[in-house]
Amino acid sequence: MEILASRMLLRPADYDRSLRFYRDQLGLAIARDYGAGTVFYAGQSLVELASHGGPNASGTLWLQVRDVYAAEKELADRGVPIVREARQEPWGLHEMQVADPDGVTLIFVQVPETHPLRRDTRN
Repeated sequence: MEILASRMLLRPADYDRSLRFYRDQLGLAIARDYGAGTVFYAGQSLVELASHGGPNASGTLWLQVRDVYAAEKELADRGVPIVREARQEPWGLHEMQVADPDGVTLIFVQVPETHPLRRDTRN
């Protein structure tokens, strides 16, 4: 399985407070704002604040793969328990969830060709 990109996904108890912290106090540049959250540049990685889902103190690791359904089979064949099977979400991404031994959620994501994340923003 090839990992194409990753980011840390945080679901803060108070989204607006966390937004001010990461944007204004830490000074992280915004990579994009999608209405239900904000993604920041953090060196060679990204930090995403999601305004949905409630607090998750341990955070979530977001891992982009080419084919989430193939990744699901590969992981299951290796004996990795699948917490939530791969499926297309209402926001258009195909996602599957597993948990590491400490309970940290790993979301494996496939971005379809037609999804806005694939939009070329260059003029």
